[in-house]
Amino acid sequence: MAKKEKKNPKANRNILAVTYGVAALFLVLAVYFGYFLFAKREQVINNTYNSRLDRFSEQIIRGRLLASDGETVLADTQTDENGKETRVYAYGDVFGHVLGYISKGKTGLEAGANYYLLTSHVNLAEQIVNELGGQKTPGDDVVTTLDTELQQAAFSALGDRRGAVIALEPDTGKILAMVSKPGYDPNRLTKDWESLTSSENDQGQLLNRTAQGLYPPGSTFKIVTALEYIREHPEDYKEFQFDCDGVYETGEYAIKCYHSNVHGSQDFTQAFANSCNGAFASMGLGLDLEALQETTEGLLFGVPLPFTALPSKSSSFQMKPGADTWEILQTSIGQGMTQMTPLHNAMITAAIANGGTLMTPYLVDSVKSAAGEEVKKFVPTAYGSLMTAWEAEQLTELMTAVVTEGTGSAVRTDAYTAAAKTGSAEFDKTKETHAWFTGFAPAEDPKLVVTVLVEEAGSGGRAAAPIARQLFDIYMGRQ
Repeated sequence: MAKKEKKNPKANRNILAVTYGVAALFLVLAVYFGYFLFAKREQVINNTYNSRLDRFSEQIIRGRLLASDGETVLADTQTDENGKETRVYAYGDVFGHVLGYISKGKTGLEAGANYYLLTSHVNLAEQIVNELGGQKTPGDDVVTTLDTELQQAAFSALGDRRGAVIALEPDTGKILAMVSKPGYDPNRLTKDWESLTSSENDQGQLLNRTAQGLYPPGSTFKIVTALEYIREHPEDYKEFQFDCDGVYETGEYAIKCYHSNVHGSQDFTQAFANSCNGAFASMGLGLDLEALQETTEGLLFGVPLPFTALPSKSSSFQMKPGADTWEILQTSIGQGMTQMTPLHNAMITAAIANGGTLMTPYLVDSVKSAAGEEVKKFVPTAYGSLMTAWEAEQLTELMTAVVTEGTGSAVRTDAYTAAAKTGSAEFDKTKETHAWFTGFAPAEDPKLVVTVLVEEAGSGGRAAAPIARQLFDIYMGRQ
């Protein structure tokens, strides 16, 4: 009789442990690859280090970039009789920064929407026929949120001046116009590249000032100072009083109003409407600096903006609790070390217009196949609340007063109401100030936000507001 082998429970457990370990490892790898194949597929394909991009461009004719109407062509690929492809931008430098280019790397929407432009939803049979015949398949078209009329108006209104204009819908986040000057013509980029990138060139034509230009916010920052004061004095902030004689002096420091204007007796609304530096400097000295820092963080200073369509820079607010008197005075009126982008200013303004909630700004509305069938639709998404609805209402009242009785009178009209804040940002005592405007219309039911920055142009009310007025007139004229 054969001797029975003794079972070894320990060995069996070891085998099971190895089996489970291998299975777990396989599962982790499957999840890992699935994550990149599906959740991160677009980012992987868009990565400039991904060699598969070259393969896509060999098989697919890059799709078109279209305006918000879904018909107007902003960029397309033209092929000559020899099969040479040329990317053509119908409006030249008008849409230069926002569309970008593909000839010297990729920027703008050419980079941000690269995945969609090199993907084709032409029917499978046609793709197979094209593949067998050595022909390329048309890529998908990307319908942007850009409004050609508003874009052209903003471009023309800036003229030869350096600056930025951005227009967006506060209730959706759709960016309708995005202009930066000086710019470049992507049709001529290869020819102009050497001069554009020359060390002797100080114009910064390749810089998208709307999203990457950092400027002192000037008096547009009084929106932030006012918000903090309201939060600290919710019951009695309207009782604020200040007597302005053109210069506010405290100790050894003096803060002048713009051109030393004497505003006289000012309540809270009047001080905001007239952009009284003395009033806001005195206000700033009484603020809780720790609370102010929290407010700025809540308004997205010092953090990446919720905007992924194009590269953007974070605004900075560097004043800390314990700051000295001079820093507090300067920071309260939008000077000091504070810097922000026009895009960020527009986003804060949009949150006010939308009852405190910021809608995530975006530039792509939908993706269509070459046959015109919609294959993907982008819908508005809320980023979150930057302030309460009540706070947004109070700021709207203040900004309305800027237009009806203050520095924003250039956008005042009987055709519609508007709410705004102007600013004149000092950056070099030997040069003229930067001119700011940020606002929305109609004041009671906001449909359009416009933010304007004109470098070295002086008064925001005189130089920036008229540009915004042109965009408001066009948009409101359609309603």
